[in-house]
Amino acid sequence: MRLEEVNNRLIQEKPNEDAVDQLLNEEQRQNRKKIVVLDDDPTGTQTVHDISVYTDWSVKSLKQGFAESNSLFYILTNSRALTENQTAKLHLELTDHLIDAAKETGKGFIPVSRSDSTLRGHYPLETERIRQVIETRTPTILDGEVLFPFFREGGRYTVDNIHYVEENGALIPAAETEYAKDKTFGYKSSNLCDYIQEKTHGKYLAKDTIPVSLESLRRLEIGKIISELCSAHDFAKIIVNAIDYIDVKVFCIALFRAMATGRNYLIRCAASFVRAFGGIRPRPLLTKEELIKVDHPTGGLIIIGSYTGKTTKQMERLKTIDRVHFIEFNTNCVLEPFTLEEIARTADQTEEALKEGRTAAIFTNRQALSIAGDTREDILVRSVKISEALCDVVKKLRTTPNFILAKGGITSSDIAVKALGIKRAKVLGQISPGIPVWETDSGSMFRGVPYIIFPGNVGKTDTLSDIVRILLGEKQAK
Repeated sequence: MRLEEVNNRLIQEKPNEDAVDQLLNEEQRQNRKKIVVLDDDPTGTQTVHDISVYTDWSVKSLKQGFAESNSLFYILTNSRALTENQTAKLHLELTDHLIDAAKETGKGFIPVSRSDSTLRGHYPLETERIRQVIETRTPTILDGEVLFPFFREGGRYTVDNIHYVEENGALIPAAETEYAKDKTFGYKSSNLCDYIQEKTHGKYLAKDTIPVSLESLRRLEIGKIISELCSAHDFAKIIVNAIDYIDVKVFCIALFRAMATGRNYLIRCAASFVRAFGGIRPRPLLTKEELIKVDHPTGGLIIIGSYTGKTTKQMERLKTIDRVHFIEFNTNCVLEPFTLEEIARTADQTEEALKEGRTAAIFTNRQALSIAGDTREDILVRSVKISEALCDVVKKLRTTPNFILAKGGITSSDIAVKALGIKRAKVLGQISPGIPVWETDSGSMFRGVPYIIFPGNVGKTDTLSDIVRILLGEKQAK
């Protein structure tokens, strides 16, 4: 199936976008609650701009977020890099702090759990822990959980309850992609009703899931959608079909109106939902002139941790740029006692390349490091060790690069927090669809250098090389 086929099916029923925007703007004006996005890795800021991201969830930091004039702020949990026990503890603590900050500032909040558009992550663990604290510490009862993995910028669509990943123009059921084979977060079901039953081990059955259809959204059946939302109780699961932002906007109108009746929901979503729900207008892609204010006599720094097939193809295309010097980091070092030597060797070569004015691209082995008898958590813990070793490489550098680009969710989060020391960042926008750029805070390493966060599962074969060419001031390949 192709997206055009679905569009052709619905072409007669697409509502007037200006009219929908007017309705949604009115609902957003009446909303008095802060939207708080708990993001399991930093790639979730890939649709927003001029929004704060906090990597510290102390009550003091969260109060700053509540005090901002923006409709929303992000908290980077990086929980996709954590074990189940660590994730559970984090979400209990973070939600506890959120409630304290909300009470001290006198503001309510709408919880949003942003995760992977290809359905990987600690689900339902994260949303269950958020619910547990909210319902224990406040009078709020969460009637339903909305599952909304649509992400247009990355080619992720939900049609007839089946979630698809677009590859080479074709829509592939998500469970048939490499992402579903993830050794930590794998799954078997592309139908979101079945996915919920699979992931909750039958606690929530597929037949009890409440689906919101594309047809209802396109016909502007807002009353019907509100009724469906209001039928939810006991944290019932609601899934939303979507192939375009107009579908998200129509649903958000119904969601705001359902909440206005006193109903409460927790949203588990990909990045596109946040932009529409928070009323963030699209902006043009960022240019080199906007990002690189002060040219250093160096190139950039690229760290490639993701080992997905898409990333490997993108890296191979990057090799066509002469000014990029590739340095392989031997990930096997985390199994041996020579980790420090490998970190020092990689850092020395990177420093030398930067001093010579070249862009240094550090990359890991192109396949997951696995050992016989590995558990899911063994694999995750080892991935974190590799990412932390890359952070140690960056921390050893003394030459300021023109830009920093990190490829992969765990990698980009660890580089941001553990290597660069970012406590609060501002999302400037995107340099390519789905690829955000942060402005680092004053206390971070390499202050003022743009930080590009490139998800492992986003972009076409040329996207990485095209971005680097933009940053180096070269013409993009045709």
